[in-house]
Amino acid sequence: MTDQTETRLTELEIKASFTEDLLDKLDQIVTQQQDQIDRLTREVHFLRQQTPEEGGMPQRNLRDELPPHY
Repeated sequence: MTDQTETRLTELEIKASFTEDLLDKLDQIVTQQQDQIDRLTREVHFLRQQTPEEGGMPQRNLRDELPPHY
């Protein structure tokens, strides 16, 4: 192999390693976000099952909470 080819190969290996690290970090972020979504979904489901007599929150119409221009 020529020096130019070896240099190019080394550059590609570095870029591939960097890309793998980024993909690993992105995978961690996606997993954390999915865990948070799952937790919030369970919390919403739990709150919807409770009635006001049981100390739960009454059903709200979220549209009533929007600013007037909506």
